Amino acid sequence: MLLKEITDLRGPSGWEDEAREAIRREAEEILSAREGRVYGDTMGSLYAFRKGTDSAKPHVMLAAHMDEVGFIIRFATEDGLLHFDCVGGVDPRCCVSKRVIVGEKKIPGVIGIKAIHLMSPADRKKAPDYESMLIDIGAKDKEEAERLCPPGSYATFESEYREFGDGFVKAKALDDRAGCMILLNVLRNSDYAGDITCVFTVQEEVGLRGAKVAARKVMPDRAIIIDTTTANDMDMIDSHKQVTRCGDGPALTFMDRRAIIPQAMRELALDAAKKNGIPVQIKRGNSGGTDAGAIHLTGSGIPCLVIVIPCRYCHSPVSVCSLSDIEHAKKLAFAVLNEF
Repeated sequence: MLLKEITDLRGPSGWEDEAREAIRREAEEILSAREGRVYGDTMGSLYAFRKGTDSAKPHVMLAAHMDEVGFIIRFATEDGLLHFDCVGGVDPRCCVSKRVIVGEKKIPGVIGIKAIHLMSPADRKKAPDYESMLIDIGAKDKEEAERLCPPGSYATFESEYREFGDGFVKAKALDDRAGCMILLNVLRNSDYAGDITCVFTVQEEVGLRGAKVAARKVMPDRAIIIDTTTANDMDMIDSHKQVTRCGDGPALTFMDRRAIIPQAMRELALDAAKKNGIPVQIKRGNSGGTDAGAIHLTGSGIPCLVIVIPCRYCHSPVSVCSLSDIEHAKKLAFAVLNEF
């Protein structure tokens, strides 16, 4: 599956259906000629198990989340405009005047706010919030708006995938469909001899909920989590505050708000990168979190490694990654598996 295909899929937290079904088809095609199976759970996460040839090797779970940030409709006004809230951490400042797709019928809309001509001086000085914004789908009244997009409908950014500049890509759901694409590649091409379970988790953006259930279901010996992380590589930011830099390779997390990664796992990954000539950086910051936060606490504890892809403007319609970082993250996942 191409990066464009997988990032164009819709799948906000709690409504990952479109993304899940496309990934399911791909995983089933990959495993059709191998011993394995694809299945799901009641949360909606998707599992692709590939049987190994050496039972002495550890059973490895690779995890990447299918869900993306988005919005949910609360109610419509009498004029047919939609009040909404965010699903996941979306800064309201990046939402104004953005195009969205709403509901199962894929209704096009725009996020609007009071025109600057009508704002008071005080209004102009404060950042917008969700109470001050509405989604406009061009409905004539409340009845039409709620018929097309009833309360509880999801909305996602409408944003064109585009490769640009010196090996960069812009898309709406690089977080974390880039990781999902890598898992599919591992499932298809890795020659790791042990059992592998690739898990495409749900509801990571709202509290690692899918991963909590998935880890209990799989109970692997080790886990590799592949996700994106903030790239703060802008000129106005002091170099020591740049969490990661796009183009310098995937990053290894040593600690975030939800997990501390075992030193032995980090050293194994660094050795694998060195042996295979893979550029790698250390994430210089402990903000955020990944599915490792839930997975490492499961059972008697599961050793986790977190490989993250630097991503600019995360949780927005214009997230940006380096294609070389995505490719090297894939190569690092392969190399680490071989070390196991």
